[in-house]
Amino acid sequence: MAAMGSEVDWAQLDPDFAAGKRALVAEDWNGAIAALKLAALRDPRNADIQNYIGYGYRRLRQWGPAMQYYQQALLLNRRHRSAHEHLGELYLALGEPARAEQQLATLEDICLIPCVETDDLKRAITIYNTLVSR
Repeated sequence: MAAMGSEVDWAQLDPDFAAGKRALVAEDWNGAIAALKLAALRDPRNADIQNYIGYGYRRLRQWGPAMQYYQQALLLNRRHRSAHEHLGELYLALGEPARAEQQLATLEDICLIPCVETDDLKRAITIYNTLVSR
């Protein structure tokens, strides 16, 4: 099934996608990954699902799978703002701030007007730089 409508509409149609989103909100990272992987079986080309799976893995500090899913999301949609933000945050966790800055620059190109993903990644980079300089 191809991605349908907005993410909210799609979550209402697919019970696994909805369950994965609820698990993310509850910070049940393993539950979110399991539910979202089931949703991905039905819609493997949905960049939102791939991004959310990556987010769950990153929250579990499983950097390799997180990277894989973020990159898959960006292969499906190179302008996916949330995937760029989350990938930038992953690079900070890996101690690669220059690569996080590259994701920020990409977001600034994508978001012609200010967007929350740009603001969030800027804030994460600032916090990272503050912690590193101590």
